[in-house]
Amino acid sequence: MNAVTLQRRTFLAASLAGGAALTFDARIALAAAPGAEPVVLNAFIRIAADNSVTIGAKNPEIGQGVKVMLPMLIAEELDVAWNQVHIEQTLANDKLYGPQSAGGSTATPNNWLPMRRVGAGARQMLLAAAAKRWGVDAATLRTDAGKVFDASGRSLTYAALAADAAVVPAPDLAKVPLKSPDTFRIVGQPVRGVDTPKIVKGERLYGIDTKLPGMVHAALVKCPIAGGTLVSVDDRAVLKLPGIIAVVPISSGQVPKGKNDALAIVADSWWRAHKARDQLVVQWDTAAQAGFSTDGYAKQAAALLAGAPQAALYKSGDVEAGLARAAKTVTADYSYPFLAHATLEPQNCTALWSADGRLELWAPTQSPGGGRRDTAAMLGIAPEAITIHMTRIGGGFGRRLMNDYVVMAAQVAKALPGKPVKLLFDRTDDLRNDYYRPAGWHRLTAGLDANGAIVALKNHFVSFGTNGKPQRAAEMEAYEFPGPVIADVHYGQSLMPTNLNTGWLRAPTSNAVAFVFQGFLDEVAEAAGLDLPELLRRTLGPSRELATDSPPAFHTGRARGVIDAVCKFANWTGKPSGTPGKGRGFGFYFSHRGYFAEIVDLTVKDGRVAIDKVWVAGDIGSQIINPLNAEHQAQGAVIDGIAQALVWQPVVQQGGAIQLENFNDFPLLRLDMVPREIAITWVKTDFPPTGLGEPTLPPVIPAIGNAIRAATGKRLRSLPLQVV
Repeated sequence: MNAVTLQRRTFLAASLAGGAALTFDARIALAAAPGAEPVVLNAFIRIAADNSVTIGAKNPEIGQGVKVMLPMLIAEELDVAWNQVHIEQTLANDKLYGPQSAGGSTATPNNWLPMRRVGAGARQMLLAAAAKRWGVDAATLRTDAGKVFDASGRSLTYAALAADAAVVPAPDLAKVPLKSPDTFRIVGQPVRGVDTPKIVKGERLYGIDTKLPGMVHAALVKCPIAGGTLVSVDDRAVLKLPGIIAVVPISSGQVPKGKNDALAIVADSWWRAHKARDQLVVQWDTAAQAGFSTDGYAKQAAALLAGAPQAALYKSGDVEAGLARAAKTVTADYSYPFLAHATLEPQNCTALWSADGRLELWAPTQSPGGGRRDTAAMLGIAPEAITIHMTRIGGGFGRRLMNDYVVMAAQVAKALPGKPVKLLFDRTDDLRNDYYRPAGWHRLTAGLDANGAIVALKNHFVSFGTNGKPQRAAEMEAYEFPGPVIADVHYGQSLMPTNLNTGWLRAPTSNAVAFVFQGFLDEVAEAAGLDLPELLRRTLGPSRELATDSPPAFHTGRARGVIDAVCKFANWTGKPSGTPGKGRGFGFYFSHRGYFAEIVDLTVKDGRVAIDKVWVAGDIGSQIINPLNAEHQAQGAVIDGIAQALVWQPVVQQGGAIQLENFNDFPLLRLDMVPREIAITWVKTDFPPTGLGEPTLPPVIPAIGNAIRAATGKRLRSLPLQVV
């Protein structure tokens, strides 16, 4: 796929995210004879002489199954059999393939039509080639399993037609006919991950596995306090050690231009570089950042919550008047901590700087376009001078949307031209230099009328930012449900500073705000004498799409659909279990275009929470592209949510510095905490398909909290949920 130089000839109307057009090249014509080079029909499709088809997977693979899902869409419309298909990861080249990223559960909604059109466009070219060869109207021909048939039954393989098809004028992708879903033979079928056998056999797929001739290794020495900068370094002792090649000052990109906040020790082995760090004498300037601490944030948050919000996120009616008129009010404070991503594969990147001023990168990045942009800016080179190989990613969850490790590896490589350099964080580097999920505090008040309906709602949200602007991932959606359906509402926000770098964690914002709102609404339901599903049904009202100025809009009918489905699925009665220590909890959430409702059964014994079973109902539109992977994604997201709810510990900061060392400080979920069954049911609706990597996660967290309340009578309002 990447050895072929594609020339851009025709820009077509199939838009990806941001309105970028796919570049469709059909000019390369190569002989499809045995032993000959394959014929390239477009930037994604290559047809070989044996009639096998290689399809390029354009997005980073982070375990979400996109490396199979996107080629499935192309193969379906190309009309080939799946056993003919080989899949290759493309290079990072958004000018050729459109935007390439793994984040926000956007791969499906952004590529559902464009990838299908890629396959359909290539099929049209093959039909045109066959029609010309046979002297018939292309409309009389059909395709099946990589062959073109005429009315008499004679056929030609795609391979036999490929050279002719490659010179057919490229069709307008916006106008190519697409299959009716009821004729799909690949989409909707369970397909195993293309890398799964290789992973089982331990083959090299990940960034950390990169190995190049003559490669050297770099260990990181990072300022222990985020935002601090390098003052001086004495590397004389280090440079005398065996195997040490260089000590290179570098910047993570998070300090002012011209300043450095890290050093890389380069050696002939990573272990030598790693051990040499002990003999490096470094002075850092951290005076401006040393005052930040976990305890300090909590005190500031309490003071801010006691006052009026600094700004309004959403306002409707008069909330104070609405609360004054209410027959009953409910008030509660909820909070959640900073969290690390704790990826199993630490951050790493291999970089090679050539004498001609070009840079080649091998990177497990979720955002290769961002890595290209940031690296080019840091090195002062053109983005086009950078080639990025996207390796498989060994855990990211949003961490690898940030490209600091890529930018730093590139700087080291530029200092050592001609030598491939692998920069590898150790576990402590990774945990202490994360882009953390920001902590947050909420004070909520709801007013109920005499019938138990919510008539007023107030939320004061405190998190991090400066000059009235939230830091990355410290935002809250202005139209957070149920605000838009309540008459008198005020969502307010107050911000305080931090030196920490913050970032998106799987189901960003939603992973925390779902716990807050669904936990609080469970309290409101209790006060109204209802269970939470019934309170939500009454609050949702008739089926409609709520108008907002920040799409995607919230559809009350789709929300009710999954609430009803999971209650039926799990035989929810809303009544206590009657067994001491056993509880059942419910949670609903809409995020990343997906609607999910979940029910958790759990047991609390001796202060330990055991999840017995989780039921999930999800609406991600009209089509489940790969049911096998969809089930795995939903189950994995639930497991991740369980970890966030019960296991992951708050990231502690003292004197400006993060205190984490390893997984003993930030434990991961153990197998014995995973429920034996996570049952999934899908609610298909007449809406375009959407993504699945994230929206299953948020509802399980409040469902666990609500189940603990049912089992113990205790209402837990802070994460992680600790029963003792």
